[in-house]
Amino acid sequence: MKRIIILAIVLITFSQQQVSAQSRGSSYTTALGVKFYPGAITVKHFVKTNRAIEGIGYFWERGSRITGLYEIHGDIKNARGLKWYIGPGAHLGFYKTKYYGGGTTVGVDGVLGLDYKFNDAPINLSLDWQPSFEFGDYAGFSGNWGGLAIRYTF
Repeated sequence: MKRIIILAIVLITFSQQQVSAQSRGSSYTTALGVKFYPGAITVKHFVKTNRAIEGIGYFWERGSRITGLYEIHGDIKNARGLKWYIGPGAHLGFYKTKYYGGGTTVGVDGVLGLDYKFNDAPINLSLDWQPSFEFGDYAGFSGNWGGLAIRYTF
């Protein structure tokens, strides 16, 4: 958790130094930052104006998890910079031995969320829910993934 807080401080400091006089508008191509619950590093890249891929590396006391999402974005009328998104994905999880006996799992994911890009600032926020289903020894549905992401936009 300390590493995530330090990373957030570094990203905020870096973003303040990189703000230029040029307006960035309310859209972005790529964003890098942190996500909370559990702690994660996230990168999002738009492959089309309304399609993005997002990679998330989660780290918590029970292990780690790598998630890839394909997101379809849509504008919210009269809310500049705010978009909804939905999409499918998949993950690979690595549990520590004292939790669930350890091991590796695979699963399918979904995502439903809101994405906001600050006008004239290289900051993006998103809030989402990522339900998932794991296969193998720990098979089952989990509805407690997702959270708040804070990213620096490029």
